[in-house]
Amino acid sequence: GMRSSAQFNLTWRDVSLERRQIRRKKTGGKKMPPLPLNSVAYEAFVALHARTGGKGFVFLNTKGDRLRESRDWFEPAIKLAKIEDYTWHCNRHTFASRLVMAGVSIVTVAQLMGHRTIQMTMRYAHLAPEHNQGAVEKLVSP
Repeated sequence: GMRSSAQFNLTWRDVSLERRQIRRKKTGGKKMPPLPLNSVAYEAFVALHARTGGKGFVFLNTKGDRLRESRDWFEPAIKLAKIEDYTWHCNRHTFASRLVMAGVSIVTVAQLMGHRTIQMTMRYAHLAPEHNQGAVEKLVSP
């Protein structure tokens, strides 16, 4: 769910494998809460840590240099997979969409996405229409 610039600028100083989280930098003067790593992401970071020695930038290219963008490898992979109209930024939208569809609150999704306003996150609210039904059912006594 991170912005691509944040991903490609991520260093091991920003990653805590012990806490299973990524420390995010301030955006627009606003301090960002840490981004938790789920079990799949955690295992990927453990493997990356072993490969990089846990120093410098997290994401490296095949030559061991800092990965600066997705254009050189992601776009050819998408083309090879015959996926149309999909960009790197679509990964961020997929992250938010899947959280909402899993019943995660809009406020939590906004925090995880690093949105400055809840209105930015509300564009995903339509993906959980059953959430409203579940909310009013909570008023019914058992």
